[in-house]
Amino acid sequence: MNEEYQAQQIEQTVQKNWDEKSVFSVQEEPDREKFYCLAMFPYPSGKLHMGHVRNYSIGDVISRFQRMSGKNVLQPMGWDAFGLPAENAAMKNKVAPAKWTYENIDYMREQLKRLGFAYDWTRELATCKPDYYRWEQWLFTRLYEKGLAYKKTAGVNWCPHDQTVLANEQVIDGKCWRCDTDVVRREISQWFLKITDYADQLLDNLDELNGWPEQVRTMQRNWIGRSFGVELQFEVAGETPLSVYTTRADTLMGVTYVAVAAEHPLVKKAAQSNTELQAFIDSCKTSSVAEADVATMEKKGMATGFMAIHPLSGESVPVWVANFVLIDYGSGAVMSVPAHDIRDYAFARTYGLPVKQVVFPADGSYVTVDKEAYVEKGVLKNSAEFDGLSSAQAVDAIAAKLETLGKGEKQTNYRLRDWGVSRQRYWGTPIPIIHCDKCGTVAVPEDQLPVILPEDIEYGDDVGSPIKKMPEFYETCCPQCGGNAERETDTFDTFFESSWYYARFACADAESMLDKRANYWAPVDQYIGGIEHAVLHLLYARFFHKLMRDEGLVDSDEPFKQLLTQGMVLKDGSKMSKSKGNTVDPQPLIEKYGADTVRLFILFAAPPEQSLEWSDEGVEGASRFLKRLWKLVYTHSASLPADTTLDVENLSAAQKNMRRKLHETIAKVSDDVGRRHTFNTAIAAVMELINELAKFDDSSEQGVAVSREVIESVVLLLAPVVPHITQQLWHDLGHDALIVDAPWPQCDESALVRDEVELVVQVNGKLRSRINVAANADKEDIEAAALADDKIITNIAGKTVRKIIVVPGRLVNIVAN
Repeated sequence: MNEEYQAQQIEQTVQKNWDEKSVFSVQEEPDREKFYCLAMFPYPSGKLHMGHVRNYSIGDVISRFQRMSGKNVLQPMGWDAFGLPAENAAMKNKVAPAKWTYENIDYMREQLKRLGFAYDWTRELATCKPDYYRWEQWLFTRLYEKGLAYKKTAGVNWCPHDQTVLANEQVIDGKCWRCDTDVVRREISQWFLKITDYADQLLDNLDELNGWPEQVRTMQRNWIGRSFGVELQFEVAGETPLSVYTTRADTLMGVTYVAVAAEHPLVKKAAQSNTELQAFIDSCKTSSVAEADVATMEKKGMATGFMAIHPLSGESVPVWVANFVLIDYGSGAVMSVPAHDIRDYAFARTYGLPVKQVVFPADGSYVTVDKEAYVEKGVLKNSAEFDGLSSAQAVDAIAAKLETLGKGEKQTNYRLRDWGVSRQRYWGTPIPIIHCDKCGTVAVPEDQLPVILPEDIEYGDDVGSPIKKMPEFYETCCPQCGGNAERETDTFDTFFESSWYYARFACADAESMLDKRANYWAPVDQYIGGIEHAVLHLLYARFFHKLMRDEGLVDSDEPFKQLLTQGMVLKDGSKMSKSKGNTVDPQPLIEKYGADTVRLFILFAAPPEQSLEWSDEGVEGASRFLKRLWKLVYTHSASLPADTTLDVENLSAAQKNMRRKLHETIAKVSDDVGRRHTFNTAIAAVMELINELAKFDDSSEQGVAVSREVIESVVLLLAPVVPHITQQLWHDLGHDALIVDAPWPQCDESALVRDEVELVVQVNGKLRSRINVAANADKEDIEAAALADDKIITNIAGKTVRKIIVVPGRLVNIVAN
């Protein structure tokens, strides 16, 4: 064993051994408990950043721990390779996205290997490869046949910079989630998936995901947004009735106007003879269609000139066009009750519309709506036959009346909207649809899949998709009639690819989308990724899993059992980003200190769910600790013969204390790593154990045996965190087998039993001494020991002991005066 810790040499040797023996390649073993650990795969942007290192280090610790715990562990890696960054970089550098992407993958793969992650590289996949995306094309054609995929013209969020559509979830504060450009509204023909058909399942199954953070489940519940209300109609003379949905039917008698979206047919008709109204409609086209943005924008509107008839009172109320009403949410019309809705109130005050209060406090207190809306539920007044009813009673009564009149009924609604999957960019999966003038829209037959995206392309001066200008791509024959036809030139939203990759990892070489191996590995036992994916990727993946289940591809209902959402890596209090110039490249640190040091720091600096503040001093500290660990084993190795037998029945008090500390540490680290995932406290516990061992100076045969047990356990406990140095130390301690195949240390419960316990001794409630007594000492023996203590004798001298209170295992309080 070398005296000096040589990180680079050790890590290269260990990694070479792993590769030669295919240590992390796994197969299905039906009779063995499996564990599938997966960290969200990266976009091949060029280099790993510290966020990647943290994410993948967390997953690697969990994977190695589970393997040492005896499970058949799968931990794969691949590349979320399609997307705008590659396309934008390609345009900037005048290079094809495919070339840029594949070069980045090659570089980042070597970085991941250099960090020593226990990946099964035989399952590696890249979503931009035809052998991957052909199967999502196949699934899309199946969904199209089932009516779950459809095309319609819809108002969408459009990013002028990236020249593509954005899902509502991809609009953040009115800006594109990738390039921060202001988003505008456009009407474009788009492909959609009917995620709304699965709204109830997606919502109800959240209750079963007990291994997910409650914050994520709440975010998904809110996004799906199931509500129970009433659908009702307002007649408009000579026109189609306006259908509206409300969760506050108790306020129906307070409606003073109806608001409709700028794209509503009624508005378009009114604008034919009103240029001012047409100008207002045009101005609405520059607004985002994301619900969150609509909620915060300035509320504007105009009267259309149409009047609607109240379904119960028969009164006429004006129809206004308003920029806060979205055509794709419900029917594009809402009933407006200014007295009981904050938004409606502000709009009414701005445009001088009436405010009619119909709900009052149930306790009879006086409330006016002169200055603000009253939004609480209560008791109805000014509501004709419904006066005196509570809000809950009124909802039922009004719904019943509307149903009797044929003007409404109770209904369940959702905030969730169908998933728009079309993107107008090049670097993505081609949508497998053919447009024929004779046959209409035709799905590409299975024997003609995949529709391959041309990779050898050149960009012109514009930012449009090259395949839209490539007749050799879009000109084709109709599969049904054989006539001339054109391929769809839109590509899938890249969340399409990341919605099922976890399942493909289970059978990456399958000749179908999935095979029976998917049911062995799925669902993923532990999934790891950022909280920012709570509504986007995680919701879509859950949806996709249910689609694959209904296609007979998987048996389970959900893709991920446990979810860990790790915090960000910060520097100087800010998230690391290239634009801020505060990124830290892991490569120079690996070259200087070794991968184990980088892993140790990133895992020790903070609990996984919390943000981690970067610290150069912390990296130095991690390096010093590993050198100390090396020196500890080196110093003891010569005096720790492997054939020393530990006799736990004949240990001294000091030896028992050392073993107790060891097995307390094993219990804590096992829980911290296996259940709580608080790796920082697990590492801290091992550090404390090493400190205790440094104080343990016992060269007797049993002392040496205890020291060896402690040192071997320390190496095993740290193996998932720092796998290279621990593998070498394990070998130097005389073990030929790989440490990753060694069993995880088990806590010896008998070692935790104490022969003696320390008790605090108080006199009149004040600490005066401490005593050691037998763990099984009775009350009389404890009292006698306390009274015999020299410090206590001094403190009670001249006083009469009135009472002695014994709290077993904790303290003795002597009352004396």
